Amino acid sequence: MVGDAARAEPLAQDLNERFPLDTQMQSLWLPAIRAQLALNRNSPAAAISALQAASAIELGQIAFLANLSCLYPAYIRGEAYLAAGQGSAAAAEFSRILDHSGIVWNCWTGALAHLGVARANALQSRTSQGADADAARVRALAAYKISSRSGKTPTPTSPS
Repeated sequence: MVGDAARAEPLAQDLNERFPLDTQMQSLWLPAIRAQLALNRNSPAAAISALQAASAIELGQIAFLANLSCLYPAYIRGEAYLAAGQGSAAAAEFSRILDHSGIVWNCWTGALAHLGVARANALQSRTSQGADADAARVRALAAYKISSRSGKTPTPTSPS
């Protein structure tokens, strides 16, 4: 996420070689790393494609192990959809994180998902017309208020 692909790529390669049978590594973490690298190269389609492996298991829980994924693949997928200009798909991914707070717990992805929902709705308001644009703007404003108020749920207001 800090843009250091020169170090991230060899580290990902090493993890792939060291943990070829580790389900979390192969299906969650490595796809997320590859997707973030694709986003850093301004290739949202490649990022979305890299995360297909994660979607099948990212909501799963492994018995007797801590789930440390924080739904990071869903967060990166949401960012990729934003970069691709697909606001409704991005909103769905960020909402997925918010809808599964039991998996996310207090991970940073949960806090930033509120901001992601706001950004996705703002994108929708700019790419839609009429009542759809107005509704997306209202949703964006409400989500921005939530993300700035440490969890207090605002009442949506009409567009100004």
